[in-house]
Amino acid sequence: MGYPFAFERLEVWQLARKFFKYSYSLIDTFPSCERYNLVDQIRRATTSIALNLAEMTSRSSYKEQAHYSEIAYGSTIEVYCAFLLSFDMGYINEQQLEELKEKISELSNKINALKNSQYQRAEQSNKQQPSSNKNNN
Repeated sequence: MGYPFAFERLEVWQLARKFFKYSYSLIDTFPSCERYNLVDQIRRATTSIALNLAEMTSRSSYKEQAHYSEIAYGSTIEVYCAFLLSFDMGYINEQQLEELKEKISELSNKINALKNSQYQRAEQSNKQQPSSNKNNN
């Protein structure tokens, strides 16, 4: 199967996609009273990770790309916090939390590395551009 869009080739996006499916499998077991609270919040934040990584690839500047990577990273941390609260409420067990930590750690590290790379490229790109503030008198 080919990849018609650039984001589909990204390892970090593929990992976010797998994490999306994994997190949905965990929240399927949550009590119905959490449907409009933790479940919705986890769904939105988990979805945001993959969507922002995809949208990032449509941006032409490295600085803009890094902005979307930052949002994806923030959503990853948000998901982790929501699952910590879920653990506190007894909705997931310690083994599930540990597995989740491993997955989030891998995903967040990759997003963070991507973001740092994009900021470095943006900085290099800015250094290579001629200054537009020169006076041509």
